[in-house]
Amino acid sequence: MTTQEPPHTTGQTALSRHVQRLLDRLRAFDDRHPWPWDATLTFLWTVAVLVDAAGGWRNTAQDPTLPTWFVTVLSLGLALPLYWRRRHPTVVLTVMACATLVSEASGASLQASYLQMLPVFHIALIRPPRALLWCLALLVPPLVTGALRFSREAWDQRVIPALWAYALVALLGIAVRARRDYTEGLVDRARRLEIERDQEVRLAAAAERTRIAREMHDIIGHNLSVITGLADGGRYAAARNPERAAQALDAIATTSREALGELRRLLGVLRDDEETAVRDPQPTLADLDALITGVRKAGLPVRFDLRDEPTAQPLAPGAQLTVYRVVQEALTNTLKYAGTGVRAAVVLTYTPEEVRVDVTDTGTATELPPRGQGQGLLGMRERAALYDGTLDCGPLPTGGWAVRLRLPREDSPS
Repeated sequence: MTTQEPPHTTGQTALSRHVQRLLDRLRAFDDRHPWPWDATLTFLWTVAVLVDAAGGWRNTAQDPTLPTWFVTVLSLGLALPLYWRRRHPTVVLTVMACATLVSEASGASLQASYLQMLPVFHIALIRPPRALLWCLALLVPPLVTGALRFSREAWDQRVIPALWAYALVALLGIAVRARRDYTEGLVDRARRLEIERDQEVRLAAAAERTRIAREMHDIIGHNLSVITGLADGGRYAAARNPERAAQALDAIATTSREALGELRRLLGVLRDDEETAVRDPQPTLADLDALITGVRKAGLPVRFDLRDEPTAQPLAPGAQLTVYRVVQEALTNTLKYAGTGVRAAVVLTYTPEEVRVDVTDTGTATELPPRGQGQGLLGMRERAALYDGTLDCGPLPTGGWAVRLRLPREDSPS
């Protein structure tokens, strides 16, 4: 059996939300335009004290024989300064305290002196706590003066209750200030968190752009090198062996389609709608055979040796991609710079501690330096460092060039 919420509860909740929205709008309007509320409050209290000055003040006065004009001036001195209570509360309290001191000393004992609570509230709301000591110094002399000059009752019976009233108003101002500061703190914290999230998003976007640029460099550089090699071979074979030229053109078409497919997959992640982005898997070690076959078709003889292939705990997909891209970049550089009649070798070795990849070629030493320049070498080093690996490149003593990649195994003992 389920318990349903009484109908009136929903109505009360909707009403409270409506009231809260109304109060928020009024508060926002008051922050932007404070003068209407200040003028209204000052006008109402001025009318009230003038009505009291017409004769009602004599009911509580110590000396009811004081002239009306005198009481009227004191009443205006207690009411009119209220208009500036939010902007200059300390000055307003000082003016009102002077009027109260005259009122108590003369025996008028105007009830309007309690309007001092309003500037006291605003001092507690916007001024440092030590400003309340200044309030105490302004409030006590009029109270003590009235109690000592007209001693119909014990002085503390007039001073202590009034000070308690002012203290409670000050505590109310402090409580409102604490709540306001807490709310503003939450808003500031939310704003800072939003700024931090924006910064994280920008950093992630920059990292993604770097990754995409590196992938595009690898894809375009390798495939264009393969296509160039196939085109050169097809041009030489066209006159002597048309069948070999046709095979070269077929290989160029296949390589171009593969390159376009990889670029579409890579650029698909840049679309606004992630649901429609193509999410084909990244190359792995299983794709090395196809990579080397494409390089062979481009005219570079490549020997591929796989040593100690593991039966368990394969490399992580990211590490496999790193190995693939390093082999791809190294063979691409050989196609570009090593010259004619060059042979290459790729050796992939597994040990319990690491995975080693050695790519070597037999190019001439005079053509090797350019291969260490550009973004390719930087990209290979970044990929290796991402998995705590190392990458070394350099000429061989017997001639040629070598690229050596070392990646630690994730399951290796530390």
